[in-house]
Amino acid sequence: MADKSAGLPGMLTHFGVTRNDLQKVIAVALEKGGDYADLYFEHTLDNGVGLQDGEVNRASSDIQYGVGIRVVAGDQTGYAYVENVSMDEMLKAARTASRIASGSAKTPPVKVDEMEFRNRYPVVNSWEEVNIQAKMPYLQKLNDRVFELDPRVTKVNASIYDTTSYILYYNSEGTLCHDYRPMAIVACTCIMQAGDRIENNYSSRASRRDFSFLADALIEEIAQEVVKNTAILFEAIKPKGGEMPVVMAAGSSGILLHEAIGHAFEADFNRKNISIFSDKLNRKICDERINVVDDGTIAGDRGSINFDDEGVESQKTYIVKDGVLNSYLHDRISARHYGVAPTGNGRRESFKRMPIPRMRVTYMENGDRSEADIIAGVKQGVYVNRFSNGQVNIGAGDFTFFVKNGYLIENGRLTQPVKDVNIIGNGPKALADITMVGDNLKIESGAWTCGKDGQSAPVGQGLPSVLVKQLTVGGD
Repeated sequence: MADKSAGLPGMLTHFGVTRNDLQKVIAVALEKGGDYADLYFEHTLDNGVGLQDGEVNRASSDIQYGVGIRVVAGDQTGYAYVENVSMDEMLKAARTASRIASGSAKTPPVKVDEMEFRNRYPVVNSWEEVNIQAKMPYLQKLNDRVFELDPRVTKVNASIYDTTSYILYYNSEGTLCHDYRPMAIVACTCIMQAGDRIENNYSSRASRRDFSFLADALIEEIAQEVVKNTAILFEAIKPKGGEMPVVMAAGSSGILLHEAIGHAFEADFNRKNISIFSDKLNRKICDERINVVDDGTIAGDRGSINFDDEGVESQKTYIVKDGVLNSYLHDRISARHYGVAPTGNGRRESFKRMPIPRMRVTYMENGDRSEADIIAGVKQGVYVNRFSNGQVNIGAGDFTFFVKNGYLIENGRLTQPVKDVNIIGNGPKALADITMVGDNLKIESGAWTCGKDGQSAPVGQGLPSVLVKQLTVGGD
């Protein structure tokens, strides 16, 4: 196994290739006249360990290893991958991709330019060096603590997942870069029973960090949260439905920003005129006090990356600036179409898939109101702070989200807890209907995973408390 700290030489050795090998494969990929080609090498190790019925009783491991080769010629894209990075196999894949995307361009060889990036997730104690016995005590502590906190707890399911990825990237423009990406998730489901009534809830934490992520403080935080959010459901009611003001709590309400609005800012949906924002670039779309950001530079965040899966350095991108649609989220292909620089949003699930525009950490910046002021301004409405599943129509922006936890707002105060509530609305309209923005931005640290075009990607999201002046609340 290559030394992760050995830099580019160590990463080349890890995959058994040389600079000359990379240039040779790129040359073959372009032999049919492609405009551009790139190579994405990946070696990912996934491990999971789980607890149920009071004991650690399941474990899993998975390895992905190979290289994806992409060729672009005009509007055509050819893609092929192999799970054996021998020169013969790579050349076969390069020829396959070149035949799918052929053209008349004669792309000359270029000098290899090694790129250096700021490391946003330094590793001291790698997950590769941690055995299952070192993880088990944390699961047991989490289980025991949840049972200690409430006598109604009947069952706990807990898990720890860790992922380590070696990445090597090279393209026909001469960009050569490498990354060593850690990821960890601790998750817990709590089930409680009181009489004939059973309730459950879920809590998780995720981060691009090494083994130091696991700590007693983290276990206590998850235990307290999952017990609190499960217990409150015994007091919750299903409110009367209708159109009303909705206050989105700071933090996990960012899922609404991500799903109902964020996808519509991804450039491929706009390039294909699918998104409702396709004709709104540089136009005012919401209150001038609103700024929406997609940021891949937050140290240790699940959605952060040193560079995207096309070798573009991660950055902070203002999607909405002072209420104006400032930028779409671009990969290299969409950036070329719009004549702009890529924003570092070209991401892929693995070497087996082509990169597409994807979010990283999407959030709204702080406003100037306290959450208490926002709630005080609502006579009758709901406050929502935890969501579960939802559905979104990217084209029209219509959405439905299921609220796991929330409260009634009556005469400017939080009163009765609520549950089993659907929030129904339209993303662009909801954004335009935000009339107050809090000063309490929270980047949610849960294990959020985004699905798009059959690919999954780790993401982050956040929100300060906001007031949407009118949404449909589905209740009794």
